[in-house]
Amino acid sequence: MEDSTRCRHLCVDMQRMFAEETPWNVAWMDRVRDPIAKLAAARPAETIFTRFIPPVSAEDLKGTWQSYYRKWPMMTRQVLGDEMVDILPELRALVPPALVFDKPIYSPWLDGRLHTFLQQQDVSTLVISGGETDVCVMAAVLGAVDLGYSIILLKDAICSTSDQTHDASLQVFGSRFSTQIRISTCGEVLDWWR
Repeated sequence: MEDSTRCRHLCVDMQRMFAEETPWNVAWMDRVRDPIAKLAAARPAETIFTRFIPPVSAEDLKGTWQSYYRKWPMMTRQVLGDEMVDILPELRALVPPALVFDKPIYSPWLDGRLHTFLQQQDVSTLVISGGETDVCVMAAVLGAVDLGYSIILLKDAICSTSDQTHDASLQVFGSRFSTQIRISTCGEVLDWWR
């Protein structure tokens, strides 16, 4: 097993706008809230939360992102409000020492800040939780694989709005990326951390 001192918990987009009554509600986020909160509370100083930050308005963006938010104008910050973009209250209570990295897109890697921070901390392993399995978690996992991190993906701490694509994503991660990604559970990681 990897060296737990070189490990960080990357919790992807566990935000109010996905947990509460919005068009982007992820109904079974409730099932993973407690396991994620326990994991983050076990090592808050080694936990990093990402937040997917919508623009104020669609006109603030270019290309397909502008079209995307024209389809979802109610999910812009102009309509939604800044408070709905925040992480869940039980996770916010862990900041600091936990950290928050904001991103305007699915991937947390493209601007380089997160990778630079992790490299400065000599991190080699990421335990990944959050939502959605087949969108932002997928972007986080594939980017981390490309950057050479060892990934522990928590099957009981990730969620999606689609069981079918969630299951298919886990199948792909576990079979096609088995050298770089290990599918695990919160309990197994907590035992390893002890």
